[in-house]
Amino acid sequence: MSGTELGKITTDIPARMDRLPWARWHWLVVLGLGTVWILDGLEVTIVGSIAGRLTEESSGLGLTEGQIGVAAGVYVAGACLGALFFGYLADRIGRKKLFMITLAVYLVATVLTAFSMNPMWFYVCRFFTGAGIGGEYAAINSAIDELIPARVRGRVDLIINGSFWLGTAFGAALSVFLLNEKYFAADVGWRIAFGLGAIFGLCILIVRKYVPESPRWLFIHGKEDEAEELVQDIEGQVEDSTDERLDGVDEDITVRQRKSIGFGEIARTMVTKYPKRSTLGLSLFIGQAFLYNAVFFTFALVLTKILKVDDATAPWYLIPLAIGNFLGPLLLGKFFDTVGRKVMISMTYIVSGLLLILTGILFKNDSLTATTLTLMWCAVFFFASAGASSAYLTVSEIFPMETRAMAIAFFYAVGTGIGGIVGPVYFGKLIESGRDAVVTGYYVGAGLMIAAGLVALVLGVNAEQRSLEDIAAPLTTEDEGEDDERKHDARERVTSSSLRSYH
Repeated sequence: MSGTELGKITTDIPARMDRLPWARWHWLVVLGLGTVWILDGLEVTIVGSIAGRLTEESSGLGLTEGQIGVAAGVYVAGACLGALFFGYLADRIGRKKLFMITLAVYLVATVLTAFSMNPMWFYVCRFFTGAGIGGEYAAINSAIDELIPARVRGRVDLIINGSFWLGTAFGAALSVFLLNEKYFAADVGWRIAFGLGAIFGLCILIVRKYVPESPRWLFIHGKEDEAEELVQDIEGQVEDSTDERLDGVDEDITVRQRKSIGFGEIARTMVTKYPKRSTLGLSLFIGQAFLYNAVFFTFALVLTKILKVDDATAPWYLIPLAIGNFLGPLLLGKFFDTVGRKVMISMTYIVSGLLLILTGILFKNDSLTATTLTLMWCAVFFFASAGASSAYLTVSEIFPMETRAMAIAFFYAVGTGIGGIVGPVYFGKLIESGRDAVVTGYYVGAGLMIAAGLVALVLGVNAEQRSLEDIAAPLTTEDEGEDDERKHDARERVTSSSLRSYH
């Protein structure tokens, strides 16, 4: 094991955090950490919506279509590298420091974007905006899962990740207003869009100051006294807000504390200790990345070029799509904690794939109007969004705590890289060939989703209502070296058969 050993402790902190009833304190965590996904959805949608304006000389920037594509690629590169860089730091120096730093990086970069006067300035700002958002995915998902009780971790995580689409809906409506030259000059409206994102981000930063460090991270890194003090404070706040006296716990875990865990140890853990889980994570992220690109990269073309929807009207079709994407995690999330992860992840992936195949068949036969096609897309993404959100939940649960943020970052970077680089290149070629080729893209996306669903059915982990330390023991546990994937999976089958019912 890399890193300096600091000592050995036995603690009941994980069990105490998991037994907490839902309280006002948990809402603070959700608001402080989860609302950033709304910001991400707003950011991505606004940039996509203003792309046409940025190509106009009157915008003050005058990018070419090719430069718009470069800016998109730069943003993706920033998100991937930011996720990996900040994800590693989140495991090394703590969740709280990173979720403050990443949001600050986003705020500075998006404000500077509003003052872009040339392509290079715009590219640099887009890179660091992406880096901040990418880092958020690793640091925030780690913190949320370590602070939220096990019995509701699935639904909370899905709803938070699904809230990205609230930002998308708001961004679509806001873009129509800001790009209307009756209200704002051509070189002003798009700049205001970035400024509004920064204002929203600043509000989140203020709330986030009150969200604590993960007690789990603290006690593993030799700060058990600070962790104990923090958990006692949380328990006091929960008792005060619920008027409920908390029971004691009789579950504990023994760990050998480390100041840091080396990157080599993290990589070996994912590849050699949990190869099946790594295969699962890759399958889920690659599947959802291609499905989303299959539809959203061809979205505007299908509506405006094939179904003859007016360019000014097309953005409005994004709003019902965004609502369908949010309703999926909102309404299906609870079943990931009751019916179970394997069943629900497999179902959402496979059903969304089958619905996209049906959509492709109807579209190819010219049986859909713009309205009915949008309704079909809504049905597809009702299930696909819950599935995509569960991909983040899965990789944050199934690896040891010391590697959690890095695991999220790795799979996010792979999925985003494929979705943002390979996907656009592939679907861009299909767009040039017309309706039949677009349908082929639908089939590819659907096939990968169905394949990922089948992988989840075989390799999925029954993580519902279970402590994170039970799903994947920390690398620093006393019985380290005895907990390979095969033995853990055998123990899991016994554990899952005796899980208590969720109330």
